[in-house]
This record gives sequence, structure tokens and C-alpha cells, in this order.
Amino acid sequence: MADRISRRDALRHTAALALAASAPAIRTAKASTIGLKEPMIPIVDTHQHLWDTTKFTLPWLKPGEPLSRSYLMADYLAATAGQNVVKTIYMEVDLRVDQQAAEADYVIGLCRAGDNPMVGAVISGRPSSDGFKAYIGKYKDTPEVKGLRQVLHGEETPPGYCLSPAFIAGIRHLGELGKSYDICIRPAELADAARLVDACPGTSFILDHCGNADVRSKDRSAWKSGIDALAKKPNLVCKVSGIVASAKGFPWTADDLAPIVDHVLDAFGPDRVIFGGDWPVCTLAATYIEWLDALKEIIADRSESDRRKLFHDNALRIYHLS
Repeated sequence: MADRISRRDALRHTAALALAASAPAIRTAKASTIGLKEPMIPIVDTHQHLWDTTKFTLPWLKPGEPLSRSYLMADYLAATAGQNVVKTIYMEVDLRVDQQAAEADYVIGLCRAGDNPMVGAVISGRPSSDGFKAYIGKYKDTPEVKGLRQVLHGEETPPGYCLSPAFIAGIRHLGELGKSYDICIRPAELADAARLVDACPGTSFILDHCGNADVRSKDRSAWKSGIDALAKKPNLVCKVSGIVASAKGFPWTADDLAPIVDHVLDAFGPDRVIFGGDWPVCTLAATYIEWLDALKEIIADRSESDRRKLFHDNALRIYHLS
């Protein structure tokens, strides 16, 4: 850890001339010193949101809020231009339940279009519902559908929801079909996530957003304990994504994100972590490039092999991509 801190200190020194600029410019200047003498690592973005508000209703989007508009593939390509994003995995957007099948059809179509980097999708679903087996069974032989997610941190979802017998049965069935489950849960409920993973040993899990750690939190001891417990589960990996959005309204720097990222990378090891852009949600606090540059700065002293695993190689293995 001391070596990583020293490296970041050195990088800050080389960017000293930029300190008079704005906060976003400072982050870009610091990160721009990374990797200039080596080839740009190709990126598999395992957490790509898109939504078309002319087609779908997202109940959590409120009129007038920053994200309350359509975000389409063309917007994503513009936001990530020049970053060597070679493949993406779509992540469901918690839309209206009766639109879940239409969402799946929409993103499968994008995967098959061949004119964009999307190659797979984690679709919406309700594992505890009576019709879940019939619903997910339609995608058993659809290679573009890699897994499923139901967001567990919404206000209407109580703690312990994922531990009901019906929910566990649905998640076990996912494993039987060869599909994974993305866990997106409040940090105070990481113990629930651990119990769910233990109850479904035949299912592969991905923990979203570093367990939803809050950048602004002063005490992360409970979160760290939860992460350490989950890191012991052999059928779970962690997605380094999402955390920058929790810095909304906060003048963050890479050093604010570093304790979360470093703890997750050290706990899970280089073979069980993957990168996620979480665009456009990340734009609540940063552009895609600002988030990516900050992460590159944080991991700059790790080996090229480990950085490549995080950004590219692990995702190919975990999501069974060619």
C-alpha cells in the first residue's frame, strides 16, 4: 500500500503545473501522465447502461433530474471515444416489470447488429416471481444473455429480501441455466449477499460497484468486513464500478476513490475483478473519461498483467466472450 501511495505522490508532483486549473482538469492532468509509454490496454466495459425514454419507463427517473433523458448507443460511443473500449456488456436499468422482455429483445438486437461494441447483456428479472422459470427459460440458449440482475438497494426492497426461499430458488435456477447473477445491494447488507452466495454454490455471482461503498463515508469498517467475507466465496467476483457516482456534489480526486479500489483489488486478487463504466450514472459526478483516468491513476503501480486482467482479460473469461 505504501508503494502505491508513493507512486501517486510522485504523479501528483509531475502534474504540479496543473494545480491552478479546475477540479476536473486536475484529475485529467494527473491521470494523463499514466501509460503514455505503453500501448493502451483494450477495455471490456462490463456495466454499460442505455435507455430510450421513448420506448421504456424507468420509475426511478424523476422529471428534471440529470439522468432523466434518453441515453443511446451513439451517446455512449461519444462519451468513450478514444478510450479503446472494444466490447461492452449491457446492464439492466430497473425499468417497469412489464417491459423486461422488451428490454431483453432490444439489447439482444443491439448485440447482434454488429455496428457497436455490445456483445452481451445482463437482463432484468424477478427471481422470486411465479413466472420466473418460464421467463428466464426463453433465454437459455441465447448466448448474448449472460446473466440477470434485480436491484436490491431500492427503497421498496427491504433488507433480507434476497434470502427468501423463492428468491434463492430462482437464483439457483439461473446457475442451472449457466447464467450469472449481479448483486447490487446496500453496503450494510453485504452479509445478506454472502448468505445468498453460500445458498447458491452452483451460480456465478458478480458484486456490483465494489459493494456500493460510499466515497464520502468516514467509517468503512463494516463495508471492509463485508468485502473480506465475500472475497472468500469462490463463485463470486467483484466489479470495480459505480463508486464515483456516490461523490455527487463532492470535489473528489483519485485519492478519494483509492482506498475503496485498493481494498477490493487486494481482497479479491487480480483474477477476480472486472471493470465497469456505469455510464451514464457515473456522470452524476464525473465523465466516463474522468472516472477511467482516475482508476488508471490508482492502479498505475500494479503490474501490466494485473491491469490488463482488470480491464480486459477477466471479463472475457467471466462472461464467456470470444
